[in-house]
Amino acid sequence: MPVQQDDPSAPWFEPGVFAVAPGIYRMPLPLHDELRAVNVYAIEDSGGFTLIDSGQVMAEARDQLESSLRQLGAGLADVRQFLVTHAHRDHYTQAVAVRREFGTRIGLGAGEQPTLKVVADPATPAYQQQLADLRRNGAAELADQLLPYLAKETVPHTAWEQPDTWIEPGTLLPVGHRRLDARATPGHTRGHLVYFDRQDRLLFAGDHVLPHITPSIGLEPAPVDSALGDYLGALRDVRSLPDARLLPAHGPVTASSHARIDELLLHHDTRLQAVVDAVEHGASTAFDVSKVLLWTRRDRPFHTLAPFHQMLAVTEAVYHLRLLATQGRLTCGERDGVIGYVPAAG
Repeated sequence: MPVQQDDPSAPWFEPGVFAVAPGIYRMPLPLHDELRAVNVYAIEDSGGFTLIDSGQVMAEARDQLESSLRQLGAGLADVRQFLVTHAHRDHYTQAVAVRREFGTRIGLGAGEQPTLKVVADPATPAYQQQLADLRRNGAAELADQLLPYLAKETVPHTAWEQPDTWIEPGTLLPVGHRRLDARATPGHTRGHLVYFDRQDRLLFAGDHVLPHITPSIGLEPAPVDSALGDYLGALRDVRSLPDARLLPAHGPVTASSHARIDELLLHHDTRLQAVVDAVEHGASTAFDVSKVLLWTRRDRPFHTLAPFHQMLAVTEAVYHLRLLATQGRLTCGERDGVIGYVPAAG
């Protein structure tokens, strides 16, 4: 199959190689979950390629990556480096597997060091922090229900290794004739980076800015309490850059990073107010709040979500409640090990 021009109206997750700019190609690699695929971007670089993100370490993704590179007249040995946006398995783990065979260099945001320390430790169960947060926020039964499911979904600790380079925010990275500005965008993960090509106004956005969905907040082994506030601040920081074509990890390439960021900021403003309203009407815990809100872009009731997505919903509610308490719009307290919220006095 020849390289095609990227068509935003076509299903973005279909396999192939799609030219998005001179010398830049989008290669969707399959996933086993509802995201369906992750976009890996190949940038021509000194007779080879730099890849933005790598996909998940699994046979189908490896086969598709090799097939896509062949369409570019290349192979895995021609990949000069991976610049990874964050340490989630669908972005990072295939880079580790390729490096073991070919010695390919990997760069990852310096803020991901606490996460790499945890995920590479076989003594640390997957989603340990999220399960603890469920219990502290009124969802102990959900935590118990998730235990067997999460055990099946866990990627082995051996799938992660340290990168070759810890990329500091603000670093200008030479890739062929381009210079990519590594920008800190915490929130989805604490060390998430986007890569901004100022010359051609391209934003390799990872999961920070997605065209159709809102990224999960703080779904990582070493989260911070301020994840939502960090995320909103990072959105505003990226919004201060010149408007750019949005090259996301999940979803089609779109024309304007500014337009989507504005939508995301409005969404979270609306969501924060909905959480305040829920508390004012008697919801106390994050679990209570989750049950009265609607979820996904299809506005689904909480009880219709699968258990894992219920965990994501409660986690999102937790971070919205924490931010509202920090802003003084709600008051937080704890009773019998469970955190609750009430409207702020006055």
